[in-house]
Amino acid sequence: MERVMAHESHEPRPHDLLRLASGTPHFADAPAWVAAALARAPFVVVRRAPCAGTAIAVGVRGAARHERFGTWIEPRWIHAIFTPEELRTRQPEPSRAALPAFALLRAVAAIIDAHGVDWGPAGSTGFELASAMPTLTRDSDLDLVVRAPTPLSRDDAASLFDALSHAARQAGTRIDAQIETPDAAFSLAEFARPNLRVMLRHADGPRLVTDPWARA
Repeated sequence: MERVMAHESHEPRPHDLLRLASGTPHFADAPAWVAAALARAPFVVVRRAPCAGTAIAVGVRGAARHERFGTWIEPRWIHAIFTPEELRTRQPEPSRAALPAFALLRAVAAIIDAHGVDWGPAGSTGFELASAMPTLTRDSDLDLVVRAPTPLSRDDAASLFDALSHAARQAGTRIDAQIETPDAAFSLAEFARPNLRVMLRHADGPRLVTDPWARA
C-alpha cells in the first residue's frame, strides 16, 4: 500500500490530518455517526494524547459541533499525512474563498511570515483544505498552528497577537493561534499577556508554567 507523506521523515504530530487508507477497520466502540462521517471524508486529526502501543491518538469530526470522537489508529492505516504547513499553500474552492476564515488566512500570511516561523491552518479551515469537504461556515474561527522550536519573547508574542487580532477584526471573524514547542503547545493570547503563567498542553496533560520551552 502506498503511503504518501508531506515530508519523507515526518511522523504524525498534533493537528496533522491523516487520510485513512481504503479498508481501514471500523472503530468498534464508535457512535453511529462516525462511519457516516468517515464515508464522506476519510480524514482524522492527530490528537495531543499518549499513543496506545504503536497506535496514534486521533479524532473524528462529524457534521455537528458536538460530534467529536477520540480513538487510536495503527500507522499502517495512514494513507497520507497533511501538515498545517502544507495546507496553508492550498486554495479553497473558488465559490468558498470569500468566507471570513479563508479571507483571514490570506491576510495573516505576511504578518506571520515576517516573524520567520513555520505555520498553517488547523481546525475547520485545515479540514476543508485537506478534504475538499465544505466544513467552514461564515461564523467559523480561524485556527492556526505556529511552530516555535526556540523561545519567542513576550514582546514578539504581543506584537504578533495584536497584528493577528487586528486582521481578524478587519475580516469580521476571530482567530485562535496555538504556539507549538517541540513537545507541547500553548495559546498565543495567553502568552502575549505580561507576567502571567500559561497553560501548557502536553500529551500527558496540561500544566501551568512561566517558561513554555523549559523541559519539565
